[in-house]
Amino acid sequence: MINYKTSIEAAAKRSRPHIRHTPLEHSPYLSSLAEADVFLKLDNIQKTGSFKFRGAISKITSLTDKEKSNGVVTASTGNHGAACSLAMSELGIEGKIVVPENVHKNKIENILNFGGKVEYYGDDCIHAEERAQEISKTTGATYISPYNDEAIVFGQGTLGMEISQDLKNVDAIFVSVGGGGLISGVGGYLKSINRSIRVHGVSPKNSCVMYESLNAGEQLDLPSKPTLSDGTAGGVEFGSITFEMCKEIIDDFTVVSEQEIAKGIHIGLEKNHQLIEGAAGAAIAGFINQKEKLKGQTVVLVMCGGNISSTVLKSIL
Repeated sequence: MINYKTSIEAAAKRSRPHIRHTPLEHSPYLSSLAEADVFLKLDNIQKTGSFKFRGAISKITSLTDKEKSNGVVTASTGNHGAACSLAMSELGIEGKIVVPENVHKNKIENILNFGGKVEYYGDDCIHAEERAQEISKTTGATYISPYNDEAIVFGQGTLGMEISQDLKNVDAIFVSVGGGGLISGVGGYLKSINRSIRVHGVSPKNSCVMYESLNAGEQLDLPSKPTLSDGTAGGVEFGSITFEMCKEIIDDFTVVSEQEIAKGIHIGLEKNHQLIEGAAGAAIAGFINQKEKLKGQTVVLVMCGGNISSTVLKSIL
């Protein structure tokens, strides 16, 4: 049995000099829409513009001196890569980020701006992960999974710890799901405080591998279509620790259309004055989809990132 509370508090202690304690902001518009009390956890303004920095700094600060001297390697559709790039820079560690060839240009620029080295490989994040693991085996560099690593999951869980510090009596939380690291850490921590909190996962219909795997009771290898929620897109590594975590932690799971995600991004910008990416828009969309069940409740929506390209934003607006 994983002790989420103790493990995440230890990750928070390691990470505290580096991460931002991001605001929890009330949303009058979404509250009135559902006749509920709705708050946005603004990790779109975390360092690197994404919650991923929490996991990256948690993992890299947990390495031994020898492991640090051997460097690190990872794979990413962008946000995790940017997070690892900044974490490497802050801690003076060498490393490489492997990315799929179809990744958004603005996310690659993020990685490069933080000092990381990039290698392009394949057309899905699962292929990039396999390539990064191969580099790790041949060079001795530590592979940093975007989600399949307890230190990463516990780092993401510091977001849940902050929510518990800033808001009492949370009834429900909505979190976008790709590999499952964020919802495992956040949900794991909040349920360790209060088992009755309902944890809602949200994924795009165009790429909902974890959703389909949980429904099937086993990990599936499924194709993904392009989605505005590119931060959650792609396959899930077979044998990932997050599959069992998600089975235990997620109470409800919603899949949303591209139109609903676009509307979520628009609401974030227009009604809440927050620039958010597709994965955060998906969390808003999932909440709207389920709003009839949430009347009178205190609800948190995780705005997991703000890295959206001007081209994508223009197409939505």
